[in-house]
Amino acid sequence: QLQLVESGGGLVQPGGSLRLSCGAPGFTLNYYGFLWFRQAPGKEREGISCISSRNGITRYADSVKGRFTISRDNAMNTVYLQMNSLKPEDTAVYYCAAGLTPDPDNCIITSRVARFWGQGTQVTISS
Repeated sequence: QLQLVESGGGLVQPGGSLRLSCGAPGFTLNYYGFLWFRQAPGKEREGISCISSRNGITRYADSVKGRFTISRDNAMNTVYLQMNSLKPEDTAVYYCAAGLTPDPDNCIITSRVARFWGQGTQVTISS
């Protein structure tokens, strides 16, 4: 069973940056599309970004567009979420997910394609 592991969460001030990482020790992730979700206290889970398994196509929710960047390093079997210009409303538990999509050259931000999930990492934006 593929188990994703996130890291990189923490406490930062508004306007700061964090980079989250997602990997699966012992597994090759090249064939999977990846997604990032987040869930704030009392709110529903929100899909925020995805990256295709091929050609690195990326998509973002409006709430993070222009501030967050998803990327993947297949050689390192790792997916990243670079988060800049962080706001208090970005405070949430962030989850990465992986799945096989019908079109490897595209991605869709939906949990329907997420087959494997990480345990989540807390991101807190506060002064």
